[in-house]
Amino acid sequence: MIKSNNMKFKKVMIVDDAEIDRYFAEKNMQKYNFAEEIITAESAIDALEYLSGHKETNEDLPNLIFLDINMPEMSGFGFLDEYAKLSSSIKKKCIIIMLSSSLHPEDRERAESSPYVCRFLSKPLTADKLNLVAETLNTI
Repeated sequence: MIKSNNMKFKKVMIVDDAEIDRYFAEKNMQKYNFAEEIITAESAIDALEYLSGHKETNEDLPNLIFLDINMPEMSGFGFLDEYAKLSSSIKKKCIIIMLSSSLHPEDRERAESSPYVCRFLSKPLTADKLNLVAETLNTI
């Protein structure tokens, strides 16, 4: 399981319109001591507003963003389009993990082709997937 001393992240953001998915992800992160602080946003727009509002205070920015693909108003891909316009200080600090319940290969290919997406994972966010993220980021 996740080792709290060397695989814990300071601040993680979950962006998902589904309350149950946010809840499940947050509870697993807490259970496995994955993050010191968890920020939740129920829309891509809310997440972008948070990031823009904290661009001057680097320590308030999340290290990781778990981003759902399918959301109303603005999809995860729409988020990525707007994210590209944010300051480089934000983009240097935040690592994006794309999440989806969709098994469409096009979604995976599109996510993995983004320069801002580190990894694509299917929902739900389990302990094994959190371990995979921690291992991936320890090798970057």
